[in-house]
Amino acid sequence: MTADNLAKYRRYVAISYVFMFFALFTLISGVFAYFLARKVTQIDSAEVWLQAQALWVMRTVVIYTCMAVFAALWFIPLFFYYWDTYLWVTACTVIGVVFSGIAFLYLLNAWIQGLSKFVKNKAVF
Repeated sequence: MTADNLAKYRRYVAISYVFMFFALFTLISGVFAYFLARKVTQIDSAEVWLQAQALWVMRTVVIYTCMAVFAALWFIPLFFYYWDTYLWVTACTVIGVVFSGIAFLYLLNAWIQGLSKFVKNKAVF
């Protein structure tokens, strides 16, 4: 593998980590991170630690997306104005906030772990 290809693959993974950080604020950035990391995993000539980093990003984004969608389901009763007076709607909102916080902290932790290993040129698993 040439040094140019290695630099290009490292750039893809680095950009996917940037988008992974932005996925903390919007899920659309997570989709970009997923597809940039997917490019690196499908290349046979990439180094193993780079493929492991890319798989880490892909896995983390998928798990975070599932957690965020699950957390969003708890906010559905808020769309019905009449239900806003009931206590169970407030409970659902609190549960949604808790699950959203868990998803946020999960992605932040995975991002810090992955980025620290990426800077050291090591596999993250």
